[in-house]
Amino acid sequence: MVWAMTAAQQAEEKPSPAMTREQIHAFFATLQAANPHPETELAYTTPFELLTAVLLSAQATDVGVNKATAKLYPVANTPQAILDLGEDGLIEHIKTIGLYKSKARHLMETCRILVEQHGGEVPHSREALEALPGVGRKTANVVLNVAFGEPTMAVDTHIFRLGNRTGLAVGKTPLAVELKLLKRIPPEFMLHAHHWLILHGRYVCQARKPRCWECSVSAACRYKAKTPA
Repeated sequence: MVWAMTAAQQAEEKPSPAMTREQIHAFFATLQAANPHPETELAYTTPFELLTAVLLSAQATDVGVNKATAKLYPVANTPQAILDLGEDGLIEHIKTIGLYKSKARHLMETCRILVEQHGGEVPHSREALEALPGVGRKTANVVLNVAFGEPTMAVDTHIFRLGNRTGLAVGKTPLAVELKLLKRIPPEFMLHAHHWLILHGRYVCQARKPRCWECSVSAACRYKAKTPA
């Protein structure tokens, strides 16, 4: 789940005109019909495994993270088990991932806090999650949405681009796009909206050449420079 976005990428194309309420409803109704129950592509079975995977996914692909956690989780998949593994042992399991040394330090400190302050459990509050090392607003939103079923919106590179390009939620910063999405998306679509947008941005509305010719929501999208096949 690659979060980073350069200033050049953000300014690559001008935002589209804002979608109408009717267009937004049609946009999400179409995505829902095609994929009623979207899921994260990060492999996990518990809230802690999800938190770990999201921490490791910064500036890395989900595929790369899943390869590493497939080796890590059978050995250590709880905060105490990772503390027992030690930082050097953790590094051995995640060294195929970018920034693995800093991620290992953050995860070790996060595990210590979880054990000492939360009984080894992942807290179910934004404030407590964001107090963990390496956990920012986006990571907290992912955990709240995926692990606990909260209707949050984690704005990554894909969703930032999609919000501006389609006219769904135009904003100059990820936070601005997040707040607009929370305001503009109809409540009946909010729980799964995060995943619909990520998957659509990852596989259809791609950065360099959006696949407009196979886009199911093209009619609702306000992007004028539709790309041919």
